[in-house]
Amino acid sequence: MVSFNEIPGGGALRVPLFFAELDATRANRGGRLPKTLIIAQQLAAGTLPAGVPVLVQGVDWTKNQAGQGSMAALMVEKYRARDDFGPVYLLPLADDGAAAAASGTVAFSAAATSAGTFVRRIAGQRVAMAVSPSQTTAQLAAAFAAAVTALPGLPVTAAASTSTVTLTAKHKGAIGNEIVVTETDDPVPPGLAFTVTQPSGGTGSPVTGLTNALATLGDMDFDFIAMPYTDAASLDALKAHLAARWAWSRMLYGGAFAAIRGTLGTVTTAGAGRNDPHVSLMGFDSAPEPAWLWAAAITAAAAVSIRADVTLPLQTVVLNVLPPPVNKRWGLGDRNALLFTGIATHTVGDDGTVRIERLVTTYQKNAFGQPDDSLLDVERLYQIADILRRQRNYVESTWPRMALADDGTRFRPGKRIVTPSMIKRGLALHYRSMEREGLVQNADAYAEALVIERDSQNRCRVNGISPTVPVDQLRQVAIQAQLRDAVGVAGDL
Repeated sequence: MVSFNEIPGGGALRVPLFFAELDATRANRGGRLPKTLIIAQQLAAGTLPAGVPVLVQGVDWTKNQAGQGSMAALMVEKYRARDDFGPVYLLPLADDGAAAAASGTVAFSAAATSAGTFVRRIAGQRVAMAVSPSQTTAQLAAAFAAAVTALPGLPVTAAASTSTVTLTAKHKGAIGNEIVVTETDDPVPPGLAFTVTQPSGGTGSPVTGLTNALATLGDMDFDFIAMPYTDAASLDALKAHLAARWAWSRMLYGGAFAAIRGTLGTVTTAGAGRNDPHVSLMGFDSAPEPAWLWAAAITAAAAVSIRADVTLPLQTVVLNVLPPPVNKRWGLGDRNALLFTGIATHTVGDDGTVRIERLVTTYQKNAFGQPDDSLLDVERLYQIADILRRQRNYVESTWPRMALADDGTRFRPGKRIVTPSMIKRGLALHYRSMEREGLVQNADAYAEALVIERDSQNRCRVNGISPTVPVDQLRQVAIQAQLRDAVGVAGDL
């Protein structure tokens, strides 16, 4: 006896002749396109509603809406330079009213003795001005301030007073301390003398605005989140938000990426103080670009790779950021130590290309305070999310409206009845299909260990244990290179 969703039973329908209803649940092969969320501040003149997620409609659109030189515009531009395909949303925040803006100076003390070009990088962007021997130091300062002002995409404003240019972050907050003035390979004109005082004094973060903004996301799913802040309060707010998204009652999943600037000791201490399986924090020292631009670059690189194949390790994936100076790049031992304190690492090639070495989360210890590497790697979390989403899709497409009976119940073919053993068999077959796609392994062992049983208190529910084993990532190949003489035989000791 066939069960229908809508067509009445034979005793209730007498009108002839042919009737059909469509049931497409078994044909569901629908995919999903992962989305990215960039958290960033907009300028005071920005027109976007603070704390409300909005679809990014291009880099120029973001500049117009959030303001040129804003964190939002710069992060979107950095992200889109690496990922021009996936949908991106912006969560715009306003500056904290109680925060203070960072500021620094470039002070000229001697004029050039011959013509040339003075070049510095501010937040990674080149600022150049022509100089001549006829210019006084005051004129040099005025010219440099004008060169900064001519680049509205910079995250600072410039004002000249006598021989000194004051650079002030466009945003209030500690994030302004991330803006640094660095040298380039361009030679300094002969005779020109100057002193750079790096921006500092920025205090505060929009943690209240961040917390409220995260709450507005509701059940919007975001797989990749670019997190610009690394202060404890902001990271704690994000930690609570992501933990809730991974709860059984929501199943939204997703992870966040951030970066932190500092010495090896500073970065190690910061990593040791975190324990969050859903946030990856990469360290670096003295690179020209702010940490929040690194966060956008890391998020984009991870999104491109994970969308293509969730099982592949992220090692060697290129980051579109400027590298730290040669003397500030960490060696193998230092990077290994960082990985044991929850800090993700990168490498720099001879050509200056920055690549992901290993993206780890800050999760390091279990609830008992014991070392725990079960959720160490970012890739594992995204694999788990993908597997669970596929299993949910399979269950909801295969048994969306079914009666439930005990194993051994005899019913006619076509009746919409399912038993625990049928569910177990279906899940085992689905797991094997995921194995063929290269997502999981050990399908035979899975089928053997899979537990599906009726709930003892709720007759309309089945409970189960799904012993999932995702495929692993090849991270190391270790060999012992044994030197043998010409008469040595393979296998001899």
